[in-house]
Amino acid sequence: MRRYGSLQSEALSVVARRLVSLLPDSPVVMDVGCGAGSMSVPLVSALREHGGGVLVLVDATPELLDAACTAARAEADGAVSIKPVLADLAAEDPLSFAGPVELIWGSRVIHHLPDQLRGVKRLVEALAPGGWLALAEGGLETRFLPWDLGVGEPGLQDRMAAARADWFVSMRENMTGSVRLPVGWNVALADAGLGEISAFSFVVDHPAPAKHLVREWAVDRLTWLAEITGPYLHPSDRDALRRLLNPSDSEYVGAREDVFLLETDTVHLGRRR
Repeated sequence: MRRYGSLQSEALSVVARRLVSLLPDSPVVMDVGCGAGSMSVPLVSALREHGGGVLVLVDATPELLDAACTAARAEADGAVSIKPVLADLAAEDPLSFAGPVELIWGSRVIHHLPDQLRGVKRLVEALAPGGWLALAEGGLETRFLPWDLGVGEPGLQDRMAAARADWFVSMRENMTGSVRLPVGWNVALADAGLGEISAFSFVVDHPAPAKHLVREWAVDRLTWLAEITGPYLHPSDRDALRRLLNPSDSEYVGAREDVFLLETDTVHLGRRR
């Protein structure tokens, strides 16, 4: 997560400044599902430039919350107060501690909740009147491998993308209390009671030949994809993945000079009336 956050940091800094510019003086901002702090640090930096404020960090994993707090406090320099909260958004009242908040940021969090619309509504309830909800959900499929790897059949990443979609459907169907969200995020935000709804996308671009950090991330990403998509892939694709993930193999993805990272994420934004 730290590697991924480092690769996103420049783009996320632009997003954080854009969002914080919408806020009044000394705002309270919440990073829900903060993870290791990939957006926490850009938010702290943007709040410092804005004159200060409070950043509430929320995560259900103590180790991740500690990592995010450590990184955020190092950036705060006394101008921003950091408040960590160990809470699960799927619990009954994980946000009752916070009081009104001027901005809530959540990245790839809501789609893990059984009832996604209910989760959005509960975030809206934590907003102050006029406060903003920003959800980074969806975008374009992340690309990091060439179409023809010289291992197995061409188009492996496209087949993994289709398999990941099948896995995601299965994951949602097997989730206790799962409720479908059969609309786009703009409609979901409107259904949750928000107005002034809009969206924008940001790009993370590290072209080949990429620095070593990108290759390390590619190994992490491909390892995860192999784990979740393996049952949905043809045996020949699973064989190709084993070669790509074997450090002793000549085709090891961590040593390839044609690995890259190209990602487009979409932020859906709405304001509490």
